[in-house]
Amino acid sequence: MTAAWVKSLTFDCADALVVGRFWAAALGGELDEDGTSDKARMAAPGWGGPVLWFQRVPEPKTAKNRLHFDLRAPGADVPAEVERLRSLGATVVTPGELTVMEDPEGNIFCVEV
Repeated sequence: MTAAWVKSLTFDCADALVVGRFWAAALGGELDEDGTSDKARMAAPGWGGPVLWFQRVPEPKTAKNRLHFDLRAPGADVPAEVERLRSLGATVVTPGELTVMEDPEGNIFCVEV
């Protein structure tokens, strides 16, 4: 029997285009042309990972993420990558060699060497 694999990761959000555009820029991908504030999709750009889906939900985020991305800084330059992500709309929660950040809607992720 073949094991299952991760086909996609889905982000619940208030605006799928805001969060989708951030992650597309952060990861070097592009959103599908038919994306809306209700739903958007991004295929993994060159890294062979799962598709990222973004879907509008009526309720706000109320607790810490149970799953998050750990991003590797290109060339081990964490400060430069953190600054690039800040320019895209992320905020720093905890700076350091392992920097904890939030995307535009408060979803936690980390940047590390």
